[in-house]
Amino acid sequence: MSQLNVDGSANTGKSIIVDKSEGVLKVVDGDGRLVAQFPVTMGSTKDPLPLGTWKVTTYAYMPPFHYQPDLFWDVDDSKDEQKLKPGPNGPVGVAWLDLTKEHYGIHGTPEPSTIGRAESHGCIRMTNWDVLRLSRMLKPGFKAVFRA
Repeated sequence: MSQLNVDGSANTGKSIIVDKSEGVLKVVDGDGRLVAQFPVTMGSTKDPLPLGTWKVTTYAYMPPFHYQPDLFWDVDDSKDEQKLKPGPNGPVGVAWLDLTKEHYGIHGTPEPSTIGRAESHGCIRMTNWDVLRLSRMLKPGFKAVFRA
């Protein structure tokens, strides 16, 4: 984490709110007070942000990416599945925070300049350093509210 300038200590939160209209992920404490706010990329016309209340159940650091063409509308289904190597330049960056919505998560990106500018395949994308900060602020099992 220190290589990405992420301090081991961090404010703590109880849950998150992802607000599509504002383009941000907000961390709130048990009293609903704002603890932190991060710019994010979320969803697209083809793969919209899954509105509702979810939980983030587990974290994976330096995760490999299981490329499954049938899950992407913009990829030919005849392409082979692949396991891509983990690392900061992988499709999900340095961390994956798994949602109770199948195939969806909060993750890093190898292209931080696209945050807030590009669309995603439905997941919540953050810079690698921000997703690490987020993982330090909340314990697995936290509530995630996604709204338009």
